[in-house]
Parts: sequence; C-alpha cells; structure tokens
Amino acid sequence: MKIYTKRGDKGETDLFGGERVSKTNIRVWAYGDVDAANSVIGFAAASAQLPAHLKEPLLAIMSDLFDMGAELSAAEREDAQQQLQTRLDTRISLDRVAELERLIDAAQEKLPELKTFILPTGSDLAARFHLARTQVRRAEQTVLSVRQSNFKVRDEVLVYLNRLSDLMFVWARLANMHLHQEDVQWKALKSR
Repeated sequence: MKIYTKRGDKGETDLFGGERVSKTNIRVWAYGDVDAANSVIGFAAASAQLPAHLKEPLLAIMSDLFDMGAELSAAEREDAQQQLQTRLDTRISLDRVAELERLIDAAQEKLPELKTFILPTGSDLAARFHLARTQVRRAEQTVLSVRQSNFKVRDEVLVYLNRLSDLMFVWARLANMHLHQEDVQWKALKSR
C-alpha cells in the first residue's frame, strides 16, 4: 500500500465519512493539534529517563488521543456518525477523566508544595513534559474553537484535554524530583 494518495495535493482532505474540506478547516486544525500533542507525549514516553511506572499510563493516554482524533475527524452527517460509532468502540469518557485526576493526585502527593511559578525546564524529561503540556493546551484551544464554530464537541473531550495538560505539568515536576533536580523557579525582574 502506498503512503501517498495525491488527493491532498490541492489543499483538501477527507473527513471520516468522505466529506472533502480544506486543510485549513477548523476540524482539521483540531485533530491535527491533537495529533501533535500525541507526538510530543510520545517524545516524553521515549525518554530513557522515564520512570517505568509512567510508561503504561502514557501509552493509554496516547491511545485516548487517537480515539479523540478519530472523533474530531468525523463529518457531522448522520451516516458518518453512525459509521464512526460502529468502528470506534472507545471514546473519551468521564472514567478516563477520573483516571487522569487519579494520576494527578498521586503525583501531587509526592511533590513539595508549589509556592511560585516554575520555568518549563529542569531535567530533559521535565522539559519534554512541559512541551507536551503546552501542546495539549493548544489542542484544547483549537477543539474549543471547533465547538464555538457550532460543531458538536462532547464535554468529555474538552475536560479530558484540560486535565491532561494539568497531568503533564505535575509529571514535569515529578520528573525533576525523580531525577533529583529542583524545579527552576521564576524570578521577578528585580531578582534576576
């Protein structure tokens, strides 16, 4: 099977269900930003510094984001939505949101209290998680733009992205702690 089809050479692509749209369509931006977030999370997951107990949750999150991308890429026509329903047996749910919250709570129990802003750096792994956090936040903003453009986006999708960016933040801090590196604190101009 060839990887290229040439169907997108004129700046259009297919939504799931066959509807042709511009590659600048807000839905295409949204599932593209979710895909970018997934790739950056994969970059964090590939780190040799990653604690073994985070690998499985990261892979589950990456699968969640694939499901989310499929949902966002589906045309809104009834037949496309029915086809998606038969082919996608997992969707972002409040159970998956609750799992992210459990992971956040577990990480925060181990971390010292945050008393100031921190810079998105420290260990290599922490920097990767901070990069993932910012890309997830961008995906959240784009998906919200889809909803504000009068397309259907389930609440669970937006809540999941919001929690996921929080998780990436606390895991960045956890990575620094795991690697015996302190978070790098922001300093006001007068203190620099």
